[in-house]
Amino acid sequence: MAAAMHRIEAATRTGQPAPDPPRVAWRKQMRQRVLDAARELTCEAGWDQVSLSAVAARAEVSRPSVYKEFGNRAGLGRALVVLETQQFLTGVADALYPGAPDSHACLRAAILYVFEEADNRPLIRAVITAAREGSDSLLPYLTARADPIFDAGQTLVRGWLATRYPQQRTESVEMAADVIVRMTISHLVLPADEPHLTAGRLATAALKLLQPDAAPYRSFE
Repeated sequence: MAAAMHRIEAATRTGQPAPDPPRVAWRKQMRQRVLDAARELTCEAGWDQVSLSAVAARAEVSRPSVYKEFGNRAGLGRALVVLETQQFLTGVADALYPGAPDSHACLRAAILYVFEEADNRPLIRAVITAAREGSDSLLPYLTARADPIFDAGQTLVRGWLATRYPQQRTESVEMAADVIVRMTISHLVLPADEPHLTAGRLATAALKLLQPDAAPYRSFE
């Protein structure tokens, strides 16, 4: 106890955050190892083939430790997708803020980032590829309306729209944000055209909800 207090006092004097107690530090490391192992196994064989036993073995931790940290297989899957998409949404935010002065160009760039980055991230690519083949139970975490991932995407887009269209009613902004997120995810799973064309069309359709009398945007074909 005295040694721990000494570390905390020393960190306070130097302005550095106090180090985690050993038990907390071990738990954080264990959690990250389990998530890394789950990501690797999902990319290799698909989530449908991933068991908690296999994850525990890959992470070199006990199976009870995995259960204690994540609850069950669904809890692990949820944590895995939440972590991946949090990092993913950070990139979307970077595309939106400050973003191009033209709102259509800015939104198009953000949607295009989603399409391109999804193909660059092994886990998300594995989930989407499996979904296109009619499998993989991780997909609902990307698409379910009540899921924090969907809500986080809507919150991000809704906030950006509110800064670009401050005169618009809240209901209109929320509707446009919902359309953007839903249609982007839909085209991510079932693409209908080249990514840059789809991104332009989705941006046009969504912003028309906020500016119905605006002149048509130029084509990206």
